[in-house]
Amino acid sequence: MTPTALPLAGRVVIERIESRLLVGNRPGDPAFRDVPVYLPPSYDTTPSRRYPTIYMLAGYSGTGMSFVGYSCFSPTLPQRLDTLMRSGCMNEAIVVMADAMTRYGGSQYVDSSATGPYQRFVADETVAHIDARHRTLATRESRAVAGKSSGGYGALRLALERGDVFGACACHAGDMYFEYAYLPDIPKAASTMTAFGSLAAWLEHFEQAPKKRSSDFTAINITAMAAAYSPDDEGGEGDGFGIWMPFDFETGALREAIWQRWLTHDPVRMLEAGAAALQRLSCLYIDVGSSDEYNLHLGARIFRKQLNALGVKHHYEEFADGHRDTSYRYERSLPMLAQALRAD
Repeated sequence: MTPTALPLAGRVVIERIESRLLVGNRPGDPAFRDVPVYLPPSYDTTPSRRYPTIYMLAGYSGTGMSFVGYSCFSPTLPQRLDTLMRSGCMNEAIVVMADAMTRYGGSQYVDSSATGPYQRFVADETVAHIDARHRTLATRESRAVAGKSSGGYGALRLALERGDVFGACACHAGDMYFEYAYLPDIPKAASTMTAFGSLAAWLEHFEQAPKKRSSDFTAINITAMAAAYSPDDEGGEGDGFGIWMPFDFETGALREAIWQRWLTHDPVRMLEAGAAALQRLSCLYIDVGSSDEYNLHLGARIFRKQLNALGVKHHYEEFADGHRDTSYRYERSLPMLAQALRAD
């Protein structure tokens, strides 16, 4: 029997966002997205008050709706927010759970011809919709972005590239230092996918399989990263679906030119050019488990050293855990973000 969830002091509404940017996207994903929005406890009782906003980005294979899904032994994000705000541990804020899902399990929250303009969908269309529908403080100084894993990567990319929209950022175990985060999985994906002879044949197998194997999950994850980082921007097919995979389908050999394209998307390599944007943030929070299965603790240490060298103020934590089931860490970052946002 499923226990009844405790009532929230705040409430969650679902906003359907009809995107013009996503119409006609190459994978054929829906142009409308259902986005949960948490409205804080005082929202209905103080109708003249406006609130800062925090945008939450789900990790790979997750959507905004993932944040509100029932879990037997772990509270949902709205339940965590409710507890933090009712206890006075977190200033009240509107929290938006964005959706950038694709056929491949995620978009990395970047603009790509192989998937769609998902960075603009979040930063422009989603933000504009929420500001029009709810009592937000519609300035960058009152708006933050946060996420874990691919969501942490997306949050950091938005902080680096869309500082006109977001004034604070929290990155939990975000993808970085791609040599360690992705490169070990590329030969695994190549071994799985080259057996089918083409991306199209493997993708058909994956989508029809009633049970996904761990090797297939590795392969679809690398496919999603390729769709984000190495689309065929010349209008061709690439290896199929407008995607260039980072390996040769005949031999499995690493394609050095494609891999170099991936590296231009690595936050470790983007930081020097983007340092000025991060210096403008009122809060930059970074954390990672000290035994992260994707080696992201090593990437985070490298990134932190660069931040220090560039004089970018930030808050960094390592904690004793791995990559998975670490949503409890939001209880560290979200109060810091809410405190840093302008609330008047």
